[in-house]
Amino acid sequence: MAYASIAGLPVEFGLYVAFVPMLAYAVLGTSRALSVSTTSTLAMLTATAIAGVATTASEAATAAATLAVLVGSFLLVAGVFRLGFLADFISLPILTGFKIGTGLVIAASQLGKLLGVSVSGDNFFQDVRSALQQLGEANAATVVLSLATIAVLLALRRLFPRVPGALVAVVGGILAVSAFDLASSGVAVIPPVPEGLPGFSLPNWELVEQLLPAAAGVALMSFVESIAAGRAFARRADGPLDADQELVALGASNFAGGLFQALPSGGGLSQTAVNDSSGARSQLAGAVTAIFAVITMLFLTALFADLAEATLGAIVLVAILGLLDSRTIRRIRSVRSRDGWLAVGTVIAVLFLGVLNGIIIAVVFSIMVLMHGANVLPIRVLGRDPDSGDFEDREKHPDLETFTGLLIVKPEGVLYFANARRCAARILTMVDADPSVRVVLIDASAVPDWDVTAGQVVMEDLFQDLVERDIDLWLCALTERPLEMVRRSDAAEVLEGRLFRTVAEGVDRFREVGQIAP
Repeated sequence: MAYASIAGLPVEFGLYVAFVPMLAYAVLGTSRALSVSTTSTLAMLTATAIAGVATTASEAATAAATLAVLVGSFLLVAGVFRLGFLADFISLPILTGFKIGTGLVIAASQLGKLLGVSVSGDNFFQDVRSALQQLGEANAATVVLSLATIAVLLALRRLFPRVPGALVAVVGGILAVSAFDLASSGVAVIPPVPEGLPGFSLPNWELVEQLLPAAAGVALMSFVESIAAGRAFARRADGPLDADQELVALGASNFAGGLFQALPSGGGLSQTAVNDSSGARSQLAGAVTAIFAVITMLFLTALFADLAEATLGAIVLVAILGLLDSRTIRRIRSVRSRDGWLAVGTVIAVLFLGVLNGIIIAVVFSIMVLMHGANVLPIRVLGRDPDSGDFEDREKHPDLETFTGLLIVKPEGVLYFANARRCAARILTMVDADPSVRVVLIDASAVPDWDVTAGQVVMEDLFQDLVERDIDLWLCALTERPLEMVRRSDAAEVLEGRLFRTVAEGVDRFREVGQIAP
C-alpha cells in the first residue's frame, strides 16, 4: 500500500498488485522464494511514467494499469524469443548506482508526507529544496507521528527482525490517529479505501504510444530486480532460475494484473526477505498472500479510515534504506576504480535526470562498458621462462627469454568485425617498434572464436601488411572454431607450414630456419 502511494495512486492499488500478479507468478514462476508484487523502484518508475499523461486519480489508475499491460507484453515477447540473457547487461556497478539514486529520489518524494506540507519538484534536488523552504510550516503532530513510526520500525528491524515491522507501524499509526484525534490536529489521512475486488478493465489504447518507451524501461527493471532477488534467496536444492521462463512468468503477472487494475509488478529484495524470514519455502506463500489480500479488500478496508499519510511515508523511508548501499560502491571502487566511478555516475544521473532517464543512462553505460571491453582486447607480448619452459607476459616478467627476430603476441578475447582491425593495427605498431622482427607468431589459444571479418583481417589483410614489411605471419594454438574457418578459407594454402599446435612448436621451427622472409 505504501508503494502504491509512491506511484501516485490510491493505496488500494497496492492491494490489487498483491492479488492477481501474485497468483500468476505462483503458477508460472521458477523461483520458490521470490515474492512478486511491486517494489519501490517500480513504483517510482510508474509515477514518473504516468505523471505526464494523467491529471486525476482515475486517469492515473487507468494509465498505471495500461502501463502494466504494456510491461507484461514486453516481457512475454522477450520470453518467447528467449531473451533472458539481457538481465546480464545490467552490471553490478550500474545496478548499485541506480538503486542508490532511486532510493534518494524516493526518500525526497516522501518528505512532504513526513512533514505535513506539499512538496513539489521535478528531481531530487528540487524536492529537497521545496521541503527545506517549508520547514517552518511543518505540522508538529505529523512530524511527531513520522519520527515515532520511523523509530519503531528501526527498533523492530534491529531487535526483532522477524516481527513484521510495517504491519506493527500501520496498526500503531491507526490507533494513534484514532485515540488522539490527530486528524483534527492537521495530520493527513488517506482517502477512504473502497471495499471489493478490482474489476476487469481493458487498457486505454490511446495511451499506448505515450507509455511505450517507459514500459520498456519498467519491463527491464522488473526483470532485473526479480532475477537479482530470486538468485539472492535461492537455495541449493531449488536449482537454477530459468531466466526465459521468468520473463514469461513476470510478463503474465504484469499483463493479467494490468487487466485487473494493478500497477506494474516484479519481485523485490525486501518482500522476498520477509517471505524468507517467515519460513516461506515455495510459491504457496504467494498464493496465501493473494488470499489475504482478497480478505482485506472484501472485509477489512474500513480499518484504514484512520491510516495517516505520514505512517505510509515513514514505512517507505525505512524500506528504501536498504537501497542506499554505499558500502557496495566502496567495495567496487577498491576492486576496480573505473567500475566504482560508473556506479557514482549512475547515482548522479538519476538524481539530476530522474528515474526513467536514469535507467536509460544505466543501460547505455552497461552497453558502453561491454563494447569497450570487447573492442579493446588485451594483447600480450610473450617470452619463455628458461626454468619451466612456459610462455608468459613479458610486461609482468621482464626477465623472460626472447628470440631475436621473433615477436610472439597473444590476443585475449573474441575477435570480430568491430575489434579485428584495431587488434591488427596494434600488432603492426609493435612490429614497427622493433626493426629486427622477421616473424610474428600469434598465440590464438585465448581467442575462442572469430567471425568472417576477423578471419579476413588476420589471414589476409594482416598477412599482406607484414609481407610488405618483409615479415612472415605464423599462427599457433588455434581453438576449434578459428581452426575450422582457416581450413575452409582460401588462406589455408597460404598458411601451409605456418600453423603450429603450440607456441613451443612455433619457436622451435623459428630456431630451425632462423630469420626468414616470406
